[in-house]
Amino acid sequence: MSTPIAVPRAEARITVPVSQPMVALLGTSDAFIREIEKAFPTVDILVRGNEIMLAGEPTEVGVAETLLGEMLSVLRTGQVLTTETVERSISLLRSGSSPTEVLTQNILSNRGRTIRAKTLNQKRYVDAIDNNTIVFGIGPAGTGKTYLAMAKAVQALQAKKVSRIILTRPAVEAGEHLGFLPGTLSEKIDPYLRPLYDALHDMIDPESIPHLITTGTIEVAPLAYMRGRTLNDAFIILDEAQNTSAEQMKMFLTRLGFGSTMVVTGDITQVDLPGAVTSGLRIVSEILEGVEDVAFCRLSAGDVVRHKLVGRIVEAYDRYDTHRQA
Repeated sequence: MSTPIAVPRAEARITVPVSQPMVALLGTSDAFIREIEKAFPTVDILVRGNEIMLAGEPTEVGVAETLLGEMLSVLRTGQVLTTETVERSISLLRSGSSPTEVLTQNILSNRGRTIRAKTLNQKRYVDAIDNNTIVFGIGPAGTGKTYLAMAKAVQALQAKKVSRIILTRPAVEAGEHLGFLPGTLSEKIDPYLRPLYDALHDMIDPESIPHLITTGTIEVAPLAYMRGRTLNDAFIILDEAQNTSAEQMKMFLTRLGFGSTMVVTGDITQVDLPGAVTSGLRIVSEILEGVEDVAFCRLSAGDVVRHKLVGRIVEAYDRYDTHRQA
């Protein structure tokens, strides 16, 4: 009769400081613990008083112990944990990154709201903006490409690293052209630029925005308005760059002046250009890859920070496109 092979087990004990409310770490009705149990099915979790005992497969026990330590570190910074934060922390640990390092880097605070990177790729994107003159943020909707770029622009303005912010988009959307829209030029342009205004309102006191626009400290304009200019001492964001032609992309990039930073954002799966026109965003990586002081940051469905269903939708479309191309 063969002897059963002993399955190795490990144990760990985490003592939570008395000053730290357990509900903040465990979640209401132990919601966070249930999330951890789901992510670590080979680990048994027992909570007694202010102690948490872990037992199970050694490697997984080690990761779960690190996770709880990181969650405590996040709480010590004054942040409030949510189910989404716990999910992201697990994902970050699985990828070998520190949740505390990624999730506690403040970019901008306004009216009690703090803007931070929420995934590893988002942190890489934010770091790339700090360390390069031109940065391309490429990825699907909801990954924070434009929002984080806007936050970095406002941060740079407040720190007096630049004297103005310039926000621009190509006025090409789903078959509509400015000439066919009703109203004045300003009224025609406004729908294309509305997402940029919405982000601004989250980051700057709304009552100050009209003054900043009037004085030219913030400029929001279609891409066509950039032609023939040299943009010095500015933080410039080109949004929806997948809808630029190759010629428009070259025109925009060569507007760069002294003391300026450029961030180009877009989703190459959402091109609204006519079929015969090649997207400037699709080919620019082939042209500029490896050029010093230019960075390309690619975000994916795993970086979507809207409703979690948005990430699933993006993944489903990616699978469909891959299957269709195959």
